[in-house]
Amino acid sequence: MVLCVEVAGYISENCYFFIDEASGAGFVIDPGAQADKLLGIIKERNFKIEKILLTHGHFDHIGAASELSRALGAPILAHENAGVYLGEPRCNLSNFTGEEIIIEDFTPLKDGERVALANGACELAVIYTPGHTSDSVVFYSKGQNLAFCGDLIFRFGVGRTDLPGGDYAELRASIEGKIFTLSDEVILYSGHGEPTSVGAERARF
Repeated sequence: MVLCVEVAGYISENCYFFIDEASGAGFVIDPGAQADKLLGIIKERNFKIEKILLTHGHFDHIGAASELSRALGAPILAHENAGVYLGEPRCNLSNFTGEEIIIEDFTPLKDGERVALANGACELAVIYTPGHTSDSVVFYSKGQNLAFCGDLIFRFGVGRTDLPGGDYAELRASIEGKIFTLSDEVILYSGHGEPTSVGAERARF
């Protein structure tokens, strides 16, 4: 099950819960703000959050990660390049918001790695997709035909490349060489806006 929760700090962002309905166990993906709101949903629905996953290290995707990690005892997982963003407010852009964010403790992920729940359900493949940032990843579920793609690609748009670590040639290569190799039916859950599909975005790219 996928549950999208819009959270709003300095800007709004889509936080996702990816949950195994049979057990209630699952992941939180990109908790960007409003930790109390997210913790309330977890308590109300009796979710058992095992891991906190970050698609990239910008402030609007990581703002509530540390508080959730402490409250839930769940580790934060991000690409191995994420340290430069998580540990530096100028790179994660939180220095512009007046509330600087630093995350020092995270579990590094590599391209091709798989992240699964303890019961083996809800497995996600890590796909390294630089371009928006140098630590950008997509979390892809082959079994459920969906992908959480952060700010790499949106419905009718792509991520910015004028921020630290951004590179348009890399972003385009990530989209064409990795996202567009998935089937047309794969649903793309982006960090902002409505869901789309690989087929829809390939047709207009």
